[in-house]
Amino acid sequence: MKSSEILIATKNLHKLEEISQILGPYDISIKSLLDFPDVGEALEDGMSFEENAAKKALFYAQETGLLSLADDSGLEIDFFGGAPGIHSARYIDLSMSFSERCDIILERMKDVGDGRRGAHFTCVIATAFPGRLERTFRGELRGSIARYKRGSYGFGYDPIFHVPEYGRNLAELEPSIKNEISHRARALQSALDSIIELAGRSHLNKTAPG
Repeated sequence: MKSSEILIATKNLHKLEEISQILGPYDISIKSLLDFPDVGEALEDGMSFEENAAKKALFYAQETGLLSLADDSGLEIDFFGGAPGIHSARYIDLSMSFSERCDIILERMKDVGDGRRGAHFTCVIATAFPGRLERTFRGELRGSIARYKRGSYGFGYDPIFHVPEYGRNLAELEPSIKNEISHRARALQSALDSIIELAGRSHLNKTAPG
């Protein structure tokens, strides 16, 4: 039996799988919001990735009573002045699929030269116990907006994000590679020692005599 428990504050199966694979080797039992269907949604009205991640971590920790890990992430395109940024999940039209959003971005940038197509993915991870924010951690992956959608791995804007070190789009990279280089992986790696320490503290709190 795993010794400690942490809530990954998401219902996104792709994101949950990515985080679970990275935390898999450690003695941590992972829950997600899918295990708490009656819990509402945190209000994401912050002005930065850090604010939104912190709001989510605190809200879901309070609602579930668990040590919670929440992330806020997005694509920042230089040509668009950093948009869509914190609005990545709601960019253009909330009813649109990410595939449709990708198509619109490519169309809007069809005449933009290679030297002006820079972009980066950003992820900020926050950890919190009920009523107490612990820390936030940031990870980034620098690349560019590709000319075409490519690849079947990943999700979101991965099909149009070109990773120069590999000469391929992020959605063309196998999960084992993405989990080493992605913005989320980099944020998690920065947070890993803290997560393990916090998870251990959570376990001690649960097992301490009352």
